[in-house]
Amino acid sequence: MKLYRLNRLFNAKSNRCFDVAVDHGFFNERGFLQGIENLEKCVRTLVEAAPDAIQLTVGQAHYLQSLPGRQKPSLVLRTDVANVYGNQLPRTLFSRMIEQPVEQALRLDATCVVVNLFRIPEQPEVTDQCIQNILRIKPECDRIGMPLMIEPLVFQSNQKAGGYMVDGDLEKILPLVRQAVELGADIIKADPTDDVSLYHKVVEISGRIPVLVRGGGKAPDKEILERTENLIKQGAAGIVYGRNIIQHSDPAGMTRALMSIVHDGANAKDAAKFIQA
Repeated sequence: MKLYRLNRLFNAKSNRCFDVAVDHGFFNERGFLQGIENLEKCVRTLVEAAPDAIQLTVGQAHYLQSLPGRQKPSLVLRTDVANVYGNQLPRTLFSRMIEQPVEQALRLDATCVVVNLFRIPEQPEVTDQCIQNILRIKPECDRIGMPLMIEPLVFQSNQKAGGYMVDGDLEKILPLVRQAVELGADIIKADPTDDVSLYHKVVEISGRIPVLVRGGGKAPDKEILERTENLIKQGAAGIVYGRNIIQHSDPAGMTRALMSIVHDGANAKDAAKFIQA
């Protein structure tokens, strides 16, 4: 049954996936809301651009699933909420999973569920909570036939980076990605490496599990398109981008540009033609 849902998630032409993440409101950070203040409008714009999937929360999934027709993107349901972002972290950090996550995903006709696996300096308790979340949801995903996407995230020190800053150190990413595979991921959603030419090592350590690459922080168009082109060449099975689309002046154009790279093998220069200046 997982295969049936995976067939709805991955593009039949390229066997790759482009998932647009707009679940940022779950994390209680004002800066994450830029571009998605009106989420209904944002979702409609993305649906018209036709990515393979849109990542949403239990409270916002209706904006996608209530739209008529069979051709809309698949729903990837975010199942956990955390308070680990921001320039000033609270006294106690947490990562909590929604109740009955797989049942809620079924009711919302989701194609996949996603859960975090954090590695945060000096915060092993948060990693423990993430592992407990995964151990709890994995058997339910297997019983129901719901694909499980695990998102291994390596953070830089908050004192050093000042907020939500991923660490692109390959030596830190590889063991966390492998742990996600060992815990039973059907899909990996992983950080980009600082040196994109080494990303094949992340793909290798994942074995047969497809790797979708996160977009990370906001970056210039040229950098994002060239990075995506190189990641696909390194064997990535797709991308999960958020702020580089939803905070873009032309989110539909950026979506189409990235789709041309992911599904059609376009280079960054040709893909940029889809974006309106």
